[in-house]
Amino acid sequence: MSGASTPVSRSGRSTPLHFRDVVHDVIRHFRHEKDSEAHRIFRQSAGHKPKGMLPQTVNPDEETVPGIEHPGSTGVIYCSDRAMANGFSYASSHEWANLGQGAPEVGQIPDAPARPTSIPLPEDSLEYAPTTGVKALREAVANLYNHQYRQGKLSQYTYENVCIVPGGRAGLSRVAAVVGDVYCSYQIPDYTAYDQVLSAFKRLVPVPTALDAENKYRLDVDQIRKDIRTQGLEVILASNPRNPTGQVIEGEELKSLVNVARDSSATLIMDEFYSWYMYPDSEEGYGRSVSSAEFIDNVNQDPVVIVNGLTKNWRLPGWRVCWVLGPKNLITALSQSGSFLDGGANHPLQLAAIPLLDPERVLSEKVALQRHFKRKRDHVLKRLEQLGLKVDVPPVATFYIWLNLERLPAPLNNGLTFFEELLKEKTIVIPGIFFDINPSHRRNLFHSPCHHFVRLSFGPPLEDLDKGLDAIGRVLRKAKKEGGHAFGHSYKKSVGGVHELDKLI
Repeated sequence: MSGASTPVSRSGRSTPLHFRDVVHDVIRHFRHEKDSEAHRIFRQSAGHKPKGMLPQTVNPDEETVPGIEHPGSTGVIYCSDRAMANGFSYASSHEWANLGQGAPEVGQIPDAPARPTSIPLPEDSLEYAPTTGVKALREAVANLYNHQYRQGKLSQYTYENVCIVPGGRAGLSRVAAVVGDVYCSYQIPDYTAYDQVLSAFKRLVPVPTALDAENKYRLDVDQIRKDIRTQGLEVILASNPRNPTGQVIEGEELKSLVNVARDSSATLIMDEFYSWYMYPDSEEGYGRSVSSAEFIDNVNQDPVVIVNGLTKNWRLPGWRVCWVLGPKNLITALSQSGSFLDGGANHPLQLAAIPLLDPERVLSEKVALQRHFKRKRDHVLKRLEQLGLKVDVPPVATFYIWLNLERLPAPLNNGLTFFEELLKEKTIVIPGIFFDINPSHRRNLFHSPCHHFVRLSFGPPLEDLDKGLDAIGRVLRKAKKEGGHAFGHSYKKSVGGVHELDKLI
């Protein structure tokens, strides 16, 4: 047999060169993580152990109930848990700056319609709603999309193209539950929950593509077309506008992506929750939003699935009223998967949502939201620049800033350590590694393309943003005065697991 030589170990047994190199590489990677207190805390959290790497260890928190395996937490949940270990509580949340929250401020903003303050409870709303949702709300969603994106088009959405779901994750889970054994394309970085979805639904075989800062993290439509042809991709999952980078594809570029899906018979699943968060350069641009619905030819034949809802655009995350838009036969399948996954969305809140989808009200909401959040974006970018933190790719959409820390001194130049240091200052951000969609959890954290990033949210009110930016300033001044040795240690441990409580009983 020709090829690389096979070395002989001291025991006399031969070890393939590539396997020996893998083992050495694994050991070298572990040394990196072991040297960082922030990374050790992360790995000790239930569900965050690396998989498929040696040595394997048992976390007692994950073995208390036989057969149960922790899937790992999304970024917001892990960061909230770590904040609580540092004294955060929802009762005292006003003392903290939460720049990690994946939700917009929910109060009244200038020139927007009045916020809902009461919800009618007719007797029939106390019954279960259909798993596809209340028909009147489904009609309202279809009418809104036709009004915004499909005027003059022959093919129009009807209520049969809409499934109401209890949140965006529920919508994605319903879709994933009805997808067969397929190769699924996704991009890095992207929304943290995709990791759990791709891990839980094993029939989706993940195929990653790393987006490039030099290309402003743009979805490469030509590359997707090539991957469909050469790798047999059948599903493409993407957020647009993109979380966490704040970028968007629209116009001819988005049209081209829809055309690729149609021509290649590949299903395009578009997470469009930030479709209103667009920041125009001119006055006439206000009120514009983005959706792949604009470029669909036939709503019942084009393989395009849209997930959206009240959570971000209407600034009602607590309502958990969202929808999936797609061909009729997909909605039938989602009704079936919803019957065993979640049972459907809240009935009274579905009824309360109907008037909120009136096109005139929606336009007023969009304009007010875009003006308000653009002011906040510009304010935060200006303050970051004053702190010496240059944003390589400023956001043109969403309410997130993807901040590169590489130019900071070690160990502040990685997202986990930066996050832990800000917890000491009562400020929360999200480490970039949570947007490295890595379903097998095999990648060493130090080798993640997202390791040197954090996501900052300008979703909270302006006073909270300033509080968090002040905290970042204090950390940077401390670094300048005391150097790197002042960081990377003395972190509070998370709340103990069940096994630790058992020792006290």
